[in-house]
Amino acid sequence: MNAARTYGLPVTQAPSLGVTDFAALGTYVRLVTTDATRIDEARDLLQTGLRALDEACSRFRPDSELMSLDDNVGGRCVRVSPLLAEAVAVALRAADLSAGDVDPTLGNALAAVGYDRDFASVAAFGPAVRIVTRPAPGWQRIRLDKAAGLLTMPAGIRLDLGATAKAFAADKAAADIHTRLGCGVLVSLGGDIAVAGPPPRGGWVVRVQDLPGRSEDEPTGPTSTVAISAGGLATSSTAARRWIRGDRVLHHVLNPRTGLPATSPWRTVSVTAATCVDANIASTASIVRGSAAPAWLARLRLPARLVGADGSVVTVAGWPASADCALEREGDGRPEGPAGPKRRAVR
Repeated sequence: MNAARTYGLPVTQAPSLGVTDFAALGTYVRLVTTDATRIDEARDLLQTGLRALDEACSRFRPDSELMSLDDNVGGRCVRVSPLLAEAVAVALRAADLSAGDVDPTLGNALAAVGYDRDFASVAAFGPAVRIVTRPAPGWQRIRLDKAAGLLTMPAGIRLDLGATAKAFAADKAAADIHTRLGCGVLVSLGGDIAVAGPPPRGGWVVRVQDLPGRSEDEPTGPTSTVAISAGGLATSSTAARRWIRGDRVLHHVLNPRTGLPATSPWRTVSVTAATCVDANIASTASIVRGSAAPAWLARLRLPARLVGADGSVVTVAGWPASADCALEREGDGRPEGPAGPKRRAVR
């Protein structure tokens, strides 16, 4: 799996909560339950789900099911596991809803700019490399029959599900743990946050920031602390997943129209939505859309916080302008595409 792009950090709020932290998928994981006595069971469920996701969807494991597609598809129709079929379906939906700003056919382009292994193994500095401007092959060329588990894509396309897979895993895990254990739950995969079930009093408190780290560490750069009670929160950033080749600074958020790192006025975009996946779609697409992003997010009624390259902060659609505030959902909580039910800021 790609290393995390998102840095919403759940803050432990009360001794009655169960909290556990560990590493998985090359990133920080925090799991919180409203019933502290169920935290070990919840952790087992989460770890089992993350192992299955890694085996199905990793771009950095030669034995993953996703990597086997490079050798086995080549324009033919092949059968894939239900988990991979669902993850691909989520990625194709993201491409459709974002008008192609989030495209899963960027696997080769990511490798070409140097992101061809787990990010911890990517050298921070290196010699100049020749990077060719080349649009992504295009998500429209992928054919998926999710119900039958049948996938068809042209030869030469390499899928990358990193833009949506961890958010998908967070949503799936939170819902599954709540269903099985009955308690409220928060799952944070590198800051891709999904919550399910009854929240603690006052909501789930989350600190949003540019760079990764533990919630107990002193943050770097501008931060915002919010409380959410349902759905998900995601942050896409070019500030952390970056490396230098020659005199060129590269990062992992690519513009599908060029196959190159997106040139954007925003270094970080945080969004809340009906699901973590929807929040992630919107935050990643906003980096790619650049100056058009605030109006787009406002039109979709998605509360968002955009941090410029100079550290200036723009908030839209009810995200509080002050540093600390709660975000409450208006609506029935059902996913409705990236827009989702509206949330309002509450002092």
